[in-house]
Amino acid sequence: MGSFSIWHWLIVLVIVMMVFGTKKLKNIGGDLGSAVKGFKDGMKDGGTTDASAAPGSPASQQVTNHAKTDANTVDVEAKTKS
Repeated sequence: MGSFSIWHWLIVLVIVMMVFGTKKLKNIGGDLGSAVKGFKDGMKDGGTTDASAAPGSPASQQVTNHAKTDANTVDVEAKTKS
């Protein structure tokens, strides 16, 4: 009783397709796929940036300088201006 056969999964798939419809399932699958891809890209980009840039290295200073020049970036370490 612990494992399901292929027939159980086919019945579940047919019921899900009847409830949601194939177009809605296609949209959900596309959204889920793009979210997983974005997560993987973020993990890959985040891992290389953190591993290669040690504190005080020119690479980390370059990122900091770039963040200061961007108009849409908020400096969270800025001191309160009087």
